[in-house]
Amino acid sequence: MTSAVRVQLGEDGADAERVDQLTGYLRGELLERGVAEVKALPAGPAPPGSRGFDVATVGGLLVTLGQSAGGLRTIVATVREWLSRGGRVKRTVRLEIDGDVLELSEANSTDQDKLVDLFVSRHSGS
Repeated sequence: MTSAVRVQLGEDGADAERVDQLTGYLRGELLERGVAEVKALPAGPAPPGSRGFDVATVGGLLVTLGQSAGGLRTIVATVREWLSRGGRVKRTVRLEIDGDVLELSEANSTDQDKLVDLFVSRHSGS
């Protein structure tokens, strides 16, 4: 059951450059945690007449999962830590697997725990 998680993050008041910087930090943290593949989320097909290169969605990552729910839990734990370091700035993260979406922002830890457990259980294959 190898699949990918689409991660889209944002921060209130941040411009595209800031969001791109934050995305790079989160990507680095995911790689440090042993996530095998983390790429910029492609924005889709290039506009007609443009040169053929991949345009990335600002704030978007495509994270490849392995065979276990442990990989998904690592991703979610890393994202939650990133969210908590936002201080007073509101940050949001949207995780999507096969059309199933988990959005984390201002929910308290207890509510986030419940949402994360439900999301991970739906994608753990158990």
